Amino acid sequence: MSRVYNFSAGPAVLPEEVLKEAADEMLDYKGSGMSVMEMSHRSKVFDEIIKDAEADIRKLMNIPDNYKVLFLQGGASQQFAAIPMNLMKNKKAGYIVTGQWAKKAFQEAKMYGEAVELASSADETFSYIPDCSDLPITDDMDYVYICENNTIYGTKFKTLPNTKGKDLVADVSSCFLSEPVDVSKYAVIYGGVQKNVGPAGMVIVIIREDLIRDDVLEGTPTMLKYKTQADNDSLYNTPPCYTIYICGKVFKWLLKNGGLEAMKDLNEKKAKILYDYLDSSKLFKGTVRKEDRSLMNVPFVTGNEELDAKFVKEATAAGFVNLKGHRTVGGMRASIYNAMPIEGVEKLVEFMKKFEEENA
Repeated sequence: MSRVYNFSAGPAVLPEEVLKEAADEMLDYKGSGMSVMEMSHRSKVFDEIIKDAEADIRKLMNIPDNYKVLFLQGGASQQFAAIPMNLMKNKKAGYIVTGQWAKKAFQEAKMYGEAVELASSADETFSYIPDCSDLPITDDMDYVYICENNTIYGTKFKTLPNTKGKDLVADVSSCFLSEPVDVSKYAVIYGGVQKNVGPAGMVIVIIREDLIRDDVLEGTPTMLKYKTQADNDSLYNTPPCYTIYICGKVFKWLLKNGGLEAMKDLNEKKAKILYDYLDSSKLFKGTVRKEDRSLMNVPFVTGNEELDAKFVKEATAAGFVNLKGHRTVGGMRASIYNAMPIEGVEKLVEFMKKFEEENA
């Protein structure tokens, strides 16, 4: 069977080159006589893998020296609790709710202190990003939280909110490494890797060092203290070794292909092909306000549930898989992460045009 065009929102498509390299090394990594899956996380060989990976992501994102990079288990969702546990000194924080994951993070934070909804786009099914230029932020708030790219709804913050001097915490799971970012604008920037960076099972947390401290909320588990993880270079316990190894390969692939500037150009081209077609189509339409559209996740509908289902079925048969929209919104969604080649998007649009002609 040949490879399909995989439009899954995560776990998602990985660069073929990386998969082939990993396949070649599966039984014997660099003459060690074993797979990375089998080796000790305390070994010299693995130490090189994790240090290399950290050096490469620092280079890719231009991460300042006063930020720690942590490779942690539990995915992005575990950070919904870790963030307030570690950062809520005044037990108060502001949340901007622009989708399901921001909403879940907001609900979780309420367990640890006063979480205040500063703005929301729930009134229009999260199809836009609210105006965040003058939010009701109070002096006693510890931080302001956003989910920067909303995987389910296909929206993206193009401008970061005005936090009025408060620390910004951002979940960037689905736009991670898709374009250059200024890390210094964030206190914490984190993302689950299974969308744009590697296999499921890990979250990368980039955190300013002054926020890593002992005085966390009472009852914070040892494993969820950033200090525990930072003091032990992400090796407090056995980390997700194989995921770190694959992410490291993806970082090298990104560096080799021009870094995040080149990725942004490519991602803009891919998204334009799909959005231009959606804007001109009589059958399909995008669901997001134009200025807030994500480069990574593109939701669309026909307006007819039966026709949506027919499209997904026929697309799957034609080798365009995982186009069904999230269960909370229905319709379709094409996730076009870094590793999705431009011809995958071009061929999808060709298929959509043909479907439109046949079902007009």
